[in-house]
Amino acid sequence: MFLKTRRFVPAFLLCGTISVILLGAACGSSSANSNANANTQVQAVDVTTAQAVVHQIPSYFEATGSLASDESTDVAPTIAGKVIEVNFDVGSYVAKGSVLVRLDPRDARLRLEQAQAGAEQARKGVDSAAAAVRQAQAKLGVPVGSHFAVDEFPQVRSLKANLLLAEKELTRAENLFKTGDISRSILDQRRATRDSLAGQLADARANAQVAEKAISSAQAQEAAAKAAVASAEAQVDQAKKAVNDTAILAPISGFVSERTADPGEYVSPSVPNPKIATIMRTSTLRMKIEVPEQSIELVKPGQSISLQTSAYPDRNFVGKVVRIAPSLNVTARTLTVEADVPNPDGALKPGQFATVRITKSQPENAVMIPAAAVRADGDINKVFVVKDGVAREVIVQLGLLENDLIQVKNGLAENDVIATNNLAALFDGVRVTQ
Repeated sequence: MFLKTRRFVPAFLLCGTISVILLGAACGSSSANSNANANTQVQAVDVTTAQAVVHQIPSYFEATGSLASDESTDVAPTIAGKVIEVNFDVGSYVAKGSVLVRLDPRDARLRLEQAQAGAEQARKGVDSAAAAVRQAQAKLGVPVGSHFAVDEFPQVRSLKANLLLAEKELTRAENLFKTGDISRSILDQRRATRDSLAGQLADARANAQVAEKAISSAQAQEAAAKAAVASAEAQVDQAKKAVNDTAILAPISGFVSERTADPGEYVSPSVPNPKIATIMRTSTLRMKIEVPEQSIELVKPGQSISLQTSAYPDRNFVGKVVRIAPSLNVTARTLTVEADVPNPDGALKPGQFATVRITKSQPENAVMIPAAAVRADGDINKVFVVKDGVAREVIVQLGLLENDLIQVKNGLAENDVIATNNLAALFDGVRVTQ
């Protein structure tokens, strides 16, 4: 039979072992606390701070809209012709009055020469008619350039004077015959003289009327000749214009947004769509804003606006309200408002969509902090409020940027102390030193 034996450990050895273990644990605990304290001291972040302040800033409300050209024009020819030169392309800038397209000028110049020859011939006709008028007036003794009247005709005027004298002699003879101082034969003689002169005056007037018609006819021919000259000169002017119109000029300064003309092409103003180019003026753009019905009382002509586009998220553009529609869009229940937006560097383009801020008449109090105090994590904006040496993370909603200060719409109060540097090293609850 085999017997099992047990191994006993002396008590003093067991107690020594336990003591070593407990001592080791105590030493380990002390070392961990020392490391934690060391880590806490390392994690304290050195920052600079600033206080949140309250400023009065312009108040505004937001709307949306799109940009359009301040002026856009389609350029079309005024005469028909073959294109021989094109001096522009899409996107190029053209100055007002610069030559966009040249048409073949040969036909226009030929028509001008024909019109000038016709005008010269018409002027000769005026000279001939004027000579005929002068000749007719000279034959009848009418001063050149004077107004002709029948009673002013020399023969008529002489006969009228003689007839007046004969009537007076007849009247005197009648009175003397009544008193018996002259005989009837003398009275009859005076009456015969008066009647003869009256007949001669009638004939003279008839002749004068014939002469008047002759002069009037010559004057009418002269007037017709002058009218022919005026018509011929108008044709000359029209032909000159046609020659000038072979050079198609830019009606405004701006950028070319469309080109439809090519060398060798025949263009005509009589075709359904005769345009050869479209020019947009972009030095000033027109911002069309759709204002909600509940905000229309806040919009007045002359108000300032600021706008931002997705193409330039960090840049503000300014403008001024200049036109307000008289009625609302009945479907969208919005009011169309137009603002002029200066665009000297051409950064903005017609057709861009923009968010618009329209400034109200009364400013409002706003909590402002340095823009450098904001840390953006994606779409979330954070600041770190420092109190009792500890930084606390606060998510904020931002508003208007004014110089180096930015508005905080919620999350902060006046005089809150915020960190302004080393933001990347901060987190909620970290100790900081100032």
